[in-house]
Amino acid sequence: MSADPRRPFGRVLTAMVTPFGADGSLDLKGAQKVAEHLVDVGGNDGLIVNGTTGEAPTMSDAEKESVLRAVIEAVGDRATIVAGAGNNDTHHSIDLVRTAEKAGADGVLIVSPYYNKPPQAGLVRHVRTLADASDLPVMLYDIPHRTGVAFATETLIELAEHPRVLAVKDAKGDLAASAEVLANTDLAYYSGDDVLTLPLLSVGAVGVVSVTGHLVAPRIRQMIEAFERGDVAAATALHHGMLPVDVGIFRTQAAILTKAAYNILGLPGGSVRSPLVDATPEQIETLRADLARGGVELGDKEVA
Repeated sequence: MSADPRRPFGRVLTAMVTPFGADGSLDLKGAQKVAEHLVDVGGNDGLIVNGTTGEAPTMSDAEKESVLRAVIEAVGDRATIVAGAGNNDTHHSIDLVRTAEKAGADGVLIVSPYYNKPPQAGLVRHVRTLADASDLPVMLYDIPHRTGVAFATETLIELAEHPRVLAVKDAKGDLAASAEVLANTDLAYYSGDDVLTLPLLSVGAVGVVSVTGHLVAPRIRQMIEAFERGDVAAATALHHGMLPVDVGIFRTQAAILTKAAYNILGLPGGSVRSPLVDATPEQIETLRADLARGGVELGDKEVA
């Protein structure tokens, strides 16, 4: 865990892809290489394992545990490892939380339950039940455009009273709501939308859980550090420079294009699992152009 109590999970974390083979098999050695690259080359403080970008909904519980243990073995001594452990079944999520704790994770990421769209009272009970299921600190994941239900401001303020609910990965896109929670709680806010990291810093966020951190984590760190030392002009210039990356990776589902970029770079991206589909040649051509405009050179290699 971070030594800075203001940012309990660190400053820059990447929600890492899970490498799969062409036949859909889990590539544990590849996952370790990705983790090592993100931490040792990219300079990430931490990683989210088994999140959305990691295609967790397509993985069995045994696979999730295997990749979590592999990543902890590879970089757990020098990075904060947060395990995605939430879904839309509270009892199933309890098992995932306890498995993450046994595997040695530093924390768990709990998304608002999707599809069944619980009322706010259900969200409170769900989160408190999971927070009570282990001694691990909790980061909430507020992403209503995926789940269909947002954590209301009042709900977040109420959940902040739990001693193990420490942070929010905020992908709601509502700066006013985020500012209100920040003004009324000690929750650490992490941007969950790369293009909004700088605006969120301006209302009190402490870091980011990134997708583009697969490619530009050092510049994300520079942007945050520039903002925090009061050099807003430098932070803004870095933000503007990364915009083509922030936009380009999300032209389709981000795992698809992140894996395409890693495959071109010779890193273990691999294929995506159904119902996702691998990037088309046209998408890869657009990706190359987006990343080049954002200062990320992929070279001339073709995707294997």
